[in-house]
Amino acid sequence: MARRLRLGMVGGGEGGFFGTAHRAAARLTDRFELVAGAFSSDASKAARSAEALLVAPERSYGDFRAMAEAEARRDDGIDVVSVVLPNHLHHAAARAFLENGIHVVCDKPVTTTLADARDLGDLASRAGLLFAVTYTNAGYGIVRDAREIVASGRLGEIRVVKVDFSQGWLSSPVERDGNKQAEWRTDPARSGAGCLADIGTHAFHLAEYVSGLQCRSLLAVVDTLVPGRRVDDNADLLLRFDNGARGGIWVSQVATGQSGGPVLRIFGTRGGLQWKGDDPNRLLVSELDGRTQIVERAGPQSRNPGRLPPGHPEGFVEALSRIYDDVADRLMHRHDAAPVRSPQAPMPDIADGIRGLMMVEAALRSGGDWIDL
Repeated sequence: MARRLRLGMVGGGEGGFFGTAHRAAARLTDRFELVAGAFSSDASKAARSAEALLVAPERSYGDFRAMAEAEARRDDGIDVVSVVLPNHLHHAAARAFLENGIHVVCDKPVTTTLADARDLGDLASRAGLLFAVTYTNAGYGIVRDAREIVASGRLGEIRVVKVDFSQGWLSSPVERDGNKQAEWRTDPARSGAGCLADIGTHAFHLAEYVSGLQCRSLLAVVDTLVPGRRVDDNADLLLRFDNGARGGIWVSQVATGQSGGPVLRIFGTRGGLQWKGDDPNRLLVSELDGRTQIVERAGPQSRNPGRLPPGHPEGFVEALSRIYDDVADRLMHRHDAAPVRSPQAPMPDIADGIRGLMMVEAALRSGGDWIDL
C-alpha cells in the first residue's frame, strides 16, 4: 500500500488526554494519517478540535453515525477509526463503523456490558473486520518478551499468577468537585463499573496475556470504600486457571498516595518473573536456585524491538504505538500480503475485550462465592 492508512477518531477532542495519547501513538508509527473525526458532541468544540488537528472542515462531523456513513461513501474514506469515548458510548460508536465496513480500534473496557461486547465480536467476525482493543501494557516490548519466556517453558509449569494495580486518585470524592474524568468514571450509567472496568480489565488481560492461560473461575470481594460513591473503587479477586494454576488480582483507586502502574508476578515449577508498570523497560527473571536475571528491553534485532534504541527508555505512548503498529501490520497484510512483524505476540482484540467484561460481570456477581466465567 503506497500510502499511510487513513485514520478517523471519535471523541478525543479539545482537553481530552486519551485522544492526545492515541494520536501521538499513531503518529509515532509513521503509518497513519488523521483525516476525519467526530471529536466532540459540542459542535463548536468539535470544530475547534478539527482545526487544531488540521482536519478539513468537511471531514469534521457532528456525530459518529454521520461520520461512519459519510466516510464509507468516500473514495478516500478512512480505513480505520479510533474510538476514545466514555465507556457507555463504545458499543454504539464501534457498531456504527463496523456496519459501514470500517475497521475499529477501541479503548477499554470495550463496552459496559458483556452482551454488548459479544454483539461487537459477532458483528466484526461476520463482516471480516479488524477490531483492536488498546490494552496498552501488551504493547511494551518487554511484556511481549515475558510472554515468550513463559511460552518457552523456562519457568516450568505455571503455578501462580498475580497482578496488583493500585492508584490513589479517587481516595477522596473528587467526582463532586468538578473533576471531569472522575465524574464520568464514577457514574455507573457511563462507566458500567468502577475500578474493575477501568484498571481491573487491564490487570486481567495482563495476567492472561503473559501467562498464556485462561481464567476459568473467580471469587471476588468488591468494595466501595468512599461513602456515597456509586461504583466499586477497590476489589480483591482469586483466580483459577485452565491448567490448575492459582492467581489473584488486587485493583484499587483508593490506595492513597499510589500512582504507579500494574505489578505482574508469575511463578512456575522452575522459576518466576516480575514486571512493574512504573519500570516498564526491565523484567526480573528468577531461577529455582535463587539467581535473578535482570532482562532489559530488547534491541533492534529482537522479535519485539523497541521504538527507540537500548538506553533510551520507552513509556506509555510507545507501548500504545506498538498496538497501532499491530493494526497497521494486519491491515497491510490483508491488502498486499505484507508480513506481520510480530505474529507470535497477538494483538489485543475484541476477544480480549469480551473476556474483560466476563471478568467484570463475574466479579460483580460473586459476592465472595466462586463463579465460573
